[in-house]
Amino acid sequence: MKQTVIIFIISALIGLAGGYTYFQFTGKSQAADAKQKTAAVQKETNDSKETVSASSKEGDILQQKGCLSCHSVSKLNLQGGTTGPDLSNAYKEVEGKHGKPIEEFLKAPTSAVMSGVIKSHPLTNEERAAIIKVLKTASEK
Repeated sequence: MKQTVIIFIISALIGLAGGYTYFQFTGKSQAADAKQKTAAVQKETNDSKETVSASSKEGDILQQKGCLSCHSVSKLNLQGGTTGPDLSNAYKEVEGKHGKPIEEFLKAPTSAVMSGVIKSHPLTNEERAAIIKVLKTASEK
């Protein structure tokens, strides 16, 4: 029994030391990895076809406001996070899903997650209008 406890403690220490060493030498965190991936996706988008480049310009406001951290807009070839739903049809679907037009939803969301996001990072009228314009364009494709 004593030998089993000693082996467990040594194994735990080796595991903790290995994890600590890995993060010390790589100097990476999940946040840094996410930023690098977002930058790589944006560069890849800008370097590809002209239509994708045009879509990237359309999606600049979504990138600036952090929408693409959780959402993608596949109809505009904007790759983003997978936490939230694809926003390609949000312009048409938000009212049916959330009971209010998209402009009102972006002012005061009915979903708990988006409510927290908007409270922490409120949108100006101009930003809201730009986001709605991009989502309308996506829904028309």
